[in-house]
Amino acid sequence: MVKKEIKKIKENIAKVIVGKEEVVELLLTSLLANGHVLIDDVPGMGKTKLANTLALSLDSDFKRIQFTPDLQPSDITGLYFYNQKESEFIFRKGPILTNILLADEINRAVPRTQSSLLEAMEERQVTIEGKSFKIEEPFMVIATQNPIELEGTFPLPEAQLDRFLLKIEMGYPAQKEEIDILNRFKERDPINDISSVLTKNNILKMRKNVRKVKLSDDLTDYIVRLNRYSRKNQKLKLGVSPRGSLALMNACLAYAYIKGRDYVLPDDIQYLYPFVVEHRLILSDESELQGIKKDEIIKDILHNVEVPVEGVVSERA
Repeated sequence: MVKKEIKKIKENIAKVIVGKEEVVELLLTSLLANGHVLIDDVPGMGKTKLANTLALSLDSDFKRIQFTPDLQPSDITGLYFYNQKESEFIFRKGPILTNILLADEINRAVPRTQSSLLEAMEERQVTIEGKSFKIEEPFMVIATQNPIELEGTFPLPEAQLDRFLLKIEMGYPAQKEEIDILNRFKERDPINDISSVLTKNNILKMRKNVRKVKLSDDLTDYIVRLNRYSRKNQKLKLGVSPRGSLALMNACLAYAYIKGRDYVLPDDIQYLYPFVVEHRLILSDESELQGIKKDEIIKDILHNVEVPVEGVVSERA
């Protein structure tokens, strides 16, 4: 049975976002797994609207940063400034010290600015002038980027990509869904009517319950075998790291919880695998020249690594 809290937040988001049930579930998976999400899609798909709606559905602080080439690290983390009236340095906190951070068009900022997110995304703190400031939980970064524009953009470095639990796409709506979007937004933006349905404590409690979801030894072994296989693939310069294995495990625990189960299925691993690992793989130079796609390699990995079946029942037909 789907948890009532999950049902409430999904229904709240559905008041604004038409369709996209899968995307919403993946976003919630990352939230409950204490992870971050990179939404990679063309403009006009509702990436920013989705992030805003999620934040408004939670009784939490929300900040948005529009990334641009002239954005400085201190614009994100904050800085000390000298107050002449008080004759002392005062810390002005940056927008990263929030609960839900929307990093809009993250690949428009230079790598130095992008890297200012690393400490916060991994350690839940920022360090300014040698002093560390803890970020209050829950904390989640939702970053967006446009995959088709190259001019004025800077590819995210591997270290930055590795901090994102999932990389997802919105995709175009079906025809009926697009008609529903026009009708829904004809008179006013429904996001103006959104109110919070969950508190911070609700999220933290669910995160604790996620850790109680069962992952069998066979499935733990399956996760490791999948990622070890990627490291041996000749088409890849870099396979999935142990951090990637942890990310896959955490995503599976949260996804099973969202589905109302207290145990992980092999199908959960296979379903989430592309979203967790695609952005962590680096193609070899030869594969790049040959135009080999990462999704082809992922399919090959899933096909060739044996799936544990004994004592496990699949829920996907």
